[in-house]
Amino acid sequence: MIGTVLSVLWSQWTLLLGILLFLAYKWLTSTYDFFEKKNVQYEKPTIFFGNFGRILLRQESMFDMVIRFYLKFKDYKYYGLFEMRNPALVIASPEIIKQITIKDFDYFLNHRVVLDAEVEPLFGNSLFALKDQKWKNMRATLSPAFTGSKMRLMFQLVDECGRNASKFLKSEAKGKGPLEMDLKDFFTRFTNDVVATCAFGIQVNSVLEKDNQFYHMSRKATNFSGLAAIKFFMFSNCHKIMKLLKVKLFDEKFSKYFYSLVLNTMQERATKGIIRPDMINLLMEARKGILQASDVGKSGTDDGFAVVQESSVDGKVVNHIWTDDDLVAQCFVFFLAGFETSSVLMCFCAHELMENPEVQQKLIEEIDRVREDLGDKPLTYEVLQRMQYMDMVISETLRKWPPAIATDRVCNKSYLIGDKEGEGVKLYPGDVISIPIVGLHRDPDYFPNSDKFDPERFSSENKDQIQPFTYLPFGVGPRNCIGSRFALMETKAIIFHLLSEFTFEASPRSCVPISLDKTGFTLKPEGGFWMNFKPRK
Repeated sequence: MIGTVLSVLWSQWTLLLGILLFLAYKWLTSTYDFFEKKNVQYEKPTIFFGNFGRILLRQESMFDMVIRFYLKFKDYKYYGLFEMRNPALVIASPEIIKQITIKDFDYFLNHRVVLDAEVEPLFGNSLFALKDQKWKNMRATLSPAFTGSKMRLMFQLVDECGRNASKFLKSEAKGKGPLEMDLKDFFTRFTNDVVATCAFGIQVNSVLEKDNQFYHMSRKATNFSGLAAIKFFMFSNCHKIMKLLKVKLFDEKFSKYFYSLVLNTMQERATKGIIRPDMINLLMEARKGILQASDVGKSGTDDGFAVVQESSVDGKVVNHIWTDDDLVAQCFVFFLAGFETSSVLMCFCAHELMENPEVQQKLIEEIDRVREDLGDKPLTYEVLQRMQYMDMVISETLRKWPPAIATDRVCNKSYLIGDKEGEGVKLYPGDVISIPIVGLHRDPDYFPNSDKFDPERFSSENKDQIQPFTYLPFGVGPRNCIGSRFALMETKAIIFHLLSEFTFEASPRSCVPISLDKTGFTLKPEGGFWMNFKPRK
């Protein structure tokens, strides 16, 4: 009798398990005919992984995967990619990229929602995550904060951080010869100090005070390895499930710290009448409706090749009531981008200079000429911006190693991508497109010998030959990176100060040539960024 009951129960559980597995299979594969229906070329996905199997199994970096798919389908203007079960139409044609991101921008206003305001107010209320008219209004409101004139006001703060970092290394290397450094650790400490002073008015020296609270919290917020990497990946691909489970990316302690940091600083400044050329002050001006837009949309000849220009977004500066979430979120995204992506750019720039000593020597010669002209006067924003070879080196670093390897847009109105032959693909609201930035940058048709680090691509004689919409280091169209000037300014400043005192040379732990790490979502070589700083005579 007992055996019969157990047998029936086992049969029922087996049937239920079979049904659940069948339903899971149907759900996981329900989107896998997306591109076939649209007659779009794509690589057949595998269940659960989609086309991301090699990444999830740590066999390939995301950077290398984007290049591999781009080169595989480079004869097509667009192709399909499955991020687990989520389809994304990858746009490989510069002409279509221009059409979608600029001419027909209103059809593709938004990024994909990874962390919305309900799940993570710190990120969801930021300029990057906002949607539709709310984004337009916020972009128009904040654009004056990132113009060349505002960068000039902030430069003294950035320059002081660069001089402090270089001074520390010089004292460490005194009498010791070459100093082996973990570049990522060093540059994140530098960018931490820059963000602390330029965003929040906090004076820290993280190369000296290794465990200061601001640096500790910064590392905690930007650590996208281990559990954090898994959570971020799940937010990207299973957003609704993570939202239903009420999972948070940032812990409560960090959120409280960040909120109190911003709001307490604003309150103190308002009470004491403190004015300082930083992000907090600019947001306070924006809240009062007095942030001036004197040079928004204008481009100086010395801005640098990689700087993105402001596009008209049909937005207007509105004197809306700024909530605490609005204020803190804008500081947060400035902090996040300034801390992580800028340090990655600095690491790759230093590494390429180390691998290419002839380029490094040419840049040192330009730096020495500038220092001689300056004499005892401090470096200025205008002088730094006029350094042509410096700009060529940074521009080429951004081409070869763009920190943002791809960008996306979400279709919000039905749209037909057509061509002269009458073929095309119909997109509907909610469909996602992806722009393979690093694929374009590594395409030998646009950049011959594309794996070579060659700043001469961006010389005054050659840069006009670069095809429009093939070089997109800070994104494209109205939703490009609002902080491109700031990122370039701090990168140029630290490279200037370091090469004034040191040369970059390989150490026993240097990864030469670079082989990218496959264990996480951050862009770095296997074993990390290690290099020797050799004091100049």
